[in-house]
Amino acid sequence: MNLRQLQYFVRIAEVGNITRAAEQLNVAQPALGLQIRQLEQELHADLLLRHSRGVELTEAGKLLLERARRLLQDVEEIKREFRGVSGHEQEMLILGLTPSIMLQIGPDMLLDAKQTMPNVSLSLVEELSYGLAMSLERGELNYAFAYGTDEPRPGVERKAILIEELLFVRPAVDTPLPESLTLAEALTHDLVQAGERDMVQRLLKSAAEKYTLNLRIVYEAQSIPAMRTLVVRGAASSFMPYGTAVEEIRAGKIAVQRISDTPLTRTLYLLKPSHAPVSRHQDAIDSFLDTIVKRLLESLGPLARRVGASAPNR
Repeated sequence: MNLRQLQYFVRIAEVGNITRAAEQLNVAQPALGLQIRQLEQELHADLLLRHSRGVELTEAGKLLLERARRLLQDVEEIKREFRGVSGHEQEMLILGLTPSIMLQIGPDMLLDAKQTMPNVSLSLVEELSYGLAMSLERGELNYAFAYGTDEPRPGVERKAILIEELLFVRPAVDTPLPESLTLAEALTHDLVQAGERDMVQRLLKSAAEKYTLNLRIVYEAQSIPAMRTLVVRGAASSFMPYGTAVEEIRAGKIAVQRISDTPLTRTLYLLKPSHAPVSRHQDAIDSFLDTIVKRLLESLGPLARRVGASAPNR
């Protein structure tokens, strides 16, 4: 048994599908399956029940998942502690970001880190919100900026930062479009969205059920670039955060409209482990994290507001 096998097993358990886990881990599926079979042979127990929709954990698998998560967190804690032993080495800050945040301010963040945290080395991890939360639980991140509407997760502290309005994005047209439209009007279009675990799709389904509207999701794509490409080609429209399509919006490759009657919003949280040790450079790190929030608010303009602030003018 080794740590890599445990990491692979945890990722499969979390996504419930060996193929998706292999894609996320950047590992060939046969090699991933072999590692799990070797782990099962080592423990003399079946860990996964395989079926057409993916995999489920056996009782032995559930037990291993609990122990493996705890062990991997301990390993990451040991690494963090020993990185700080030598005063000659820079402390490492591993920060998780969603793709939309990375597209908007990723390069600026790297420059800000140099100035704000000269004694801290910044490592950025880009993943969807639910993936960032899971990585934080495994002890792979120090902090994460993640969107979500779920209940708090065990072992993770979260602080609401800002509320962001989602946009309706559609293929570009020659004639000017109204700045806004109703949710019912937007939902008459064929849509491309991410999978069912994606927060935007969950918000859409909830709103459609609440107002008894039809939802026409004709394409599902876990790849954000693929979603944008379908919109640019005119195959579908989508609901997206501004940052997800910022380059195409600025280039005029897609058109955007706001929802006038029932705008869909998401909340950005700052996540960190509940029992994380205080950094030797905590003041600098806190200042850097606050700079990220300020840059995001500047980038989003009227589409976002700090939690507790009044709603922006439409």
